Amino acid sequence: MALDTLERSAPPIFRQGLSVTSKMLLLGLLAVLLMAADHRMQISQPIRSGMALVLSPLQWLSLQPVNAVRALSHYFQSLEEAQDAALIFQTRTIAQAQRLQQVEQLSQENVHLRQLLDLRAQVSGSAKAVQVLYDTSDPYTRRVVVDRGLMAGIAPGSAVIDTAGVVGQVTRVYPLVSEVTLLTDRAQSIPVMNARTGNRYVAQGDPITLGGSLDLKFVPSGADMQKGDLLTTSGIDEVYPAGLHVGRIARIDRRVDSSFARVHAEPMVTERGRHLLVLLPFKDWPQPPVPEVGKKVKANGAAPVMPNAGIQP
Repeated sequence: MALDTLERSAPPIFRQGLSVTSKMLLLGLLAVLLMAADHRMQISQPIRSGMALVLSPLQWLSLQPVNAVRALSHYFQSLEEAQDAALIFQTRTIAQAQRLQQVEQLSQENVHLRQLLDLRAQVSGSAKAVQVLYDTSDPYTRRVVVDRGLMAGIAPGSAVIDTAGVVGQVTRVYPLVSEVTLLTDRAQSIPVMNARTGNRYVAQGDPITLGGSLDLKFVPSGADMQKGDLLTTSGIDEVYPAGLHVGRIARIDRRVDSSFARVHAEPMVTERGRHLLVLLPFKDWPQPPVPEVGKKVKANGAAPVMPNAGIQP
């Protein structure tokens, strides 16, 4: 017998059971019946609940990578928003602090300008308000540059004062700016008077002693002078009006081997503001008396000789 005859299927006459089409129709009808029964009587609800309970850990575990990615994205987004908000807040804080500082500075300048206006009303003669631009670059001098010059009517030798007292003197004038030499400069001298005793002295700038002071020249060792005495301008130099505050006596060194004492005074204007007052030169000083031409007295005591005596017109 050949091998191929054993592997052949049974002939169709021996086949039994339903056909494939009948099975499909029967199973489809059964499925429809089961769905209708489940919809009406909820017979599969316990099975679904059990399966959901069994599959819940798997669902939770499968959702963790998605939740982690969402949480990480939300964290970085929140961090970026927080950084932006902190940067905006810091910028606003700095701007508000800057405005507050400017308001405080403007308030101080306003008070200073009001005091200068009151001082301007008290000072006789013309005066001009100026603003300090910068200090000179020379480290061996004590000078500042103000914002007004020859075109504004500033003249060399004009006195410069502040609300506290004398600041210095205008030494150089340019068309638009001027240089003011402070009292503590070595080349600056000012006649002063002791307000308590009335004695007059000459004060010269000393930029080293006491961090910047005034050195009183030719003060006798026995002069009536005490620490804390107020020094004012005497007015005899025709530059500074009399009565302006200059400084206070800070150190008195009386030496036995010298007939003069070393006296140093601290200037009243220790902290200079941005605005100063320039006192223009006073032109109404009384002129020195001129001897009359017709009253010439002879040395021997004779009567005065009148000019053109005995000459008829």
